[in-house]
Amino acid sequence: MSSKENAAVGQLFELLESRYALRVLWALKDGHPQTFRLLQDSIGSITPNTLNTRIKELRNAGLMGHGSEGYTVTTLGADLLKRLNDMQAFAAKWTASQVKAAAAGTPVKKK
Repeated sequence: MSSKENAAVGQLFELLESRYALRVLWALKDGHPQTFRLLQDSIGSITPNTLNTRIKELRNAGLMGHGSEGYTVTTLGADLLKRLNDMQAFAAKWTASQVKAAAAGTPVKKK
């Protein structure tokens, strides 16, 4: 990977590592516009201030927008979510392995 590609990945990770950033995008993955309140309810324990901050950051990054019906992901945001879609299947597989390891009394290795 080139240094430009590494820098781009680093910038994207920095944005997505912000608390709740991925959850905000994930809440919009079905493509339906959501109002601020509905988005907040979809995410759970996020404060209005934090949600406002994440919305501003994700809009500035071109990953989500706001229309007359509410917040949506942009074409670029939808592309990112499409690439992250495999995470749902992986999460189920990973969770099952954690349960199996706990039942067997095998300590789960953490790095």
